[in-house]
This record gives sequence, C-alpha cells and structure tokens, in this order.
Amino acid sequence: MTNEKLILKTENLGIEFGGLTAVKDFDIEMKPQQIYGLIGPNGAGKTTVFNLLTKVYEPTHGHIYLNGQDITKESIVSVNRLGIARTFQNIRLFKDLTVIDNVKVALHDSVRYNLLDSILKLPKFRNGEKAIEEMAMSLLRVFGLDQFANVKASNLPYGKQRQLEIARALGTHPKLLLLDEPAAGMNPTETAELMETIKIVRDKFSLAILLIEHDMKFVMGICEKITVLNFGQVLATGTPDEIKNNPEVIAAYLGSDEGE
Repeated sequence: MTNEKLILKTENLGIEFGGLTAVKDFDIEMKPQQIYGLIGPNGAGKTTVFNLLTKVYEPTHGHIYLNGQDITKESIVSVNRLGIARTFQNIRLFKDLTVIDNVKVALHDSVRYNLLDSILKLPKFRNGEKAIEEMAMSLLRVFGLDQFANVKASNLPYGKQRQLEIARALGTHPKLLLLDEPAAGMNPTETAELMETIKIVRDKFSLAILLIEHDMKFVMGICEKITVLNFGQVLATGTPDEIKNNPEVIAAYLGSDEGE
C-alpha cells in the first residue's frame, strides 16, 4: 500500500526527552474514513503520539505522512490547516464564551475579510460573519447543540461540553480527527450516544478518526483497527478481535486492573 492510499502513515516515529525514550519506532497506517483506536496502560505514550502528530512535540526521529505528504517538519498551524484537528483529554473550551462562539472561533479561517472591512463593518465583513454563523449552527445541529447556541459553554453538562469540543474541532475542516479520551467522565447513556455521534461525524464529514480511550467496551465497539502501546513501543496491531485475544496484550494490559 502506498502513502497516497492512506490518510495517515508514520515511519519509525519517536521522541526522546533528555535521553529518556518516550515513544520509539511508532508505525501506523490509517485508511480514509477509518475509525482507529490507540490504547495501552497509563504512561504508555498515547498522548505523546498525539502531540507528535499535531507537532506540539518535534519528533526526534521518524516521519509523518498525511495523504502522502511528509508533514514531519511542518508547524502546528500548518498541520492543522493541512487537515489534522484534535480534542484533548482535559476539555479545553472557552468557558466564558457561548456555545456558538466557541465554534465560530474555529471557523474564522473559512472566510476572508481584512481589518478595514471589520472596523467599518463593510459588506464583506457582514457577509463573512453571516456565513460563519450559518456554518457554526450547522455543526451544532449535528450534535443537537443548536438549542444551546447562546448558552455559556461552562453551563453545558459534561457530556455536551465533550460534544462541543468535537464540533469546534470540525470547524477547521479536518481530514483526520484525533480524539483524546472522548468518553472520559461520561455515563453509559452518554457513551452510547457518543459512539453513534462519532460514526455519524465520520460519515457526514468523510474523515478518519484516531482515538485514545480508557473504555474498552467503547473502543472494541467502534474501532475497526487498534494499536496497543506499551512503554512507548507498539505491542500489537490488529482488529478488535485480534487484540482481545492477543496473549501479550492480555498480559500487559487487558488482563490487568490498571487498564484503560
């Protein structure tokens, strides 16, 4: 399989901090519109991988390809504009802004007007703001959040805040969406709803989704392929059934009381 047929490919990706290897030789191949899980014990390096893919961290070695393009040397902003968006383990919303304004922040690259247009409220500015408003409401409707559009983000229930963070990430028009523990803190009903929402998002926006998650029922129920990390290295890659039945994975992770 060539890079051009993959939305994401990494080769020998890794990083060291002061001589300590956090991630070593991480290889992954993701197809377009695939839902892919990244799991492993606490401290295995999963969020570090996300930080490498989004260029929060500069890799010590290896390469990252997005749609066949080597993005290893790109900046955080460039990687986002090229098509990778993410959410975080700890929700990072603008808590004092309204729900719709949180999404509009992500959409401002979607329209073009200059400072003068903005100061003088010229038609280009007004039309641009109207377009952003409509796009934001469209994204909120996907999650059933349109009824909360003018509510402060901090006043949303926890599960809705998680959904809002995903909606905001979609505002950058990603090809690949990274979700860092999207079901964390959710009750079983919210988790089940989130599983369906992620599938709808994948299909509606034609994007691939890479997720880190503690809830194994969630991971096994939604992911088409899974990679297991242990001590910063790939322990196993396969389908959910292959991972569930892998003796090494069971010994290192699934069989322990400390699994995610």
